[in-house]
Amino acid sequence: MSTKRDYYDILGVNRNASEDELKASYRKLALNYHPDRNPGNKEAEDKFKEAAEAYEVLRDPEKRSIYDQFGHQGLEGSGFSGFGGFEDIFSSFSDIFEDFFGFGMRRRSRTRVQRGADLRYDLTLSFMEAAFGTETEIEIEKTEPCPECHGNGCEPGTQPETCRQCGGTGQVSRTQGFFTVRTTCANCRGQGQTIPHPCAKCRGAGQVLVSKTVSVKIPAGVDNGSRLRLNNEGESGAYGGPPGDLYVFIHVEPHEFFKRRDNDVICLIPISFVQATLGDKISVPTLNGKKTLEIPKGTQPGDVFYFHGEGIPSLRNRNRGDQIIQVDIKTPTHLSKKQEALLREFADLESNKLSSKLKNILKGGVTGTA
Repeated sequence: MSTKRDYYDILGVNRNASEDELKASYRKLALNYHPDRNPGNKEAEDKFKEAAEAYEVLRDPEKRSIYDQFGHQGLEGSGFSGFGGFEDIFSSFSDIFEDFFGFGMRRRSRTRVQRGADLRYDLTLSFMEAAFGTETEIEIEKTEPCPECHGNGCEPGTQPETCRQCGGTGQVSRTQGFFTVRTTCANCRGQGQTIPHPCAKCRGAGQVLVSKTVSVKIPAGVDNGSRLRLNNEGESGAYGGPPGDLYVFIHVEPHEFFKRRDNDVICLIPISFVQATLGDKISVPTLNGKKTLEIPKGTQPGDVFYFHGEGIPSLRNRNRGDQIIQVDIKTPTHLSKKQEALLREFADLESNKLSSKLKNILKGGVTGTA
């Protein structure tokens, strides 16, 4: 069971809260617990992150819909697992923090910290792997800080220098009449620093491309289109910024026997007309092995049977769907002479029954019209 608090409770709003109500509530909490106002306060940091996660989910119609239906576990199954740290929050809500407070983001924007880009990986699973979950390893290519220069882009033993053209501001000013126009410095490209001696390995980029093996834990019950998020497994951030995230998109192969419908599995079982007529006990494959199904006498085409709790585990809770068994009554072919003779005898008996019934119906019809 998830130990996370309810997002609506965190923001102090009802479940029908509008976008403006959500924003106003988040503004109040973020202002109260902002790290610049609570330096070194771990409890305030946790509440600041908690409020940001709640607002991130509830302001997004798609995430909010998943949360309303399936709770925290539904979000985790779709790939959302919260923020990795403060930089993720400030990056996602940069415009909001400027509007709310007028501080915090400006101070950070003077640094050159940049969050790394997110990556996508498409992972194909078998039907059973998706049903029961699995753990696998994937190979990805991503950027990481250069091991030679440790990400600063400079040849070892050297340092970046303050840009002489802009004085480290990253902008240059031009006066036109009564107006002053500021533009990005062309010399340092707005960074405020230049690298006179670039690192030979990364050529001054501060990052190198590497191959990495990543372990991915797949929860039971994922389906086509499910998305998993692996925090900090994306591209490395620039100038000491946090890395991006890795999103794993799930594709599930079809099964030769089972078909999935929500959390139920459906299968088609062939039986003979004799089994359908006289009844029988048959062995039916399930996700957990074989199980006995009792076919009642007089089973008809289209009849459906159930194994309750033998379906797919739910991402929302510990419940499982059902196995739905559809019977396919087969007509026999290539009969022996003895089988054909017995069937003709059976047909004659049935014909006599039907003739007697028909006579009674006709008799009743004639009497009724007299």
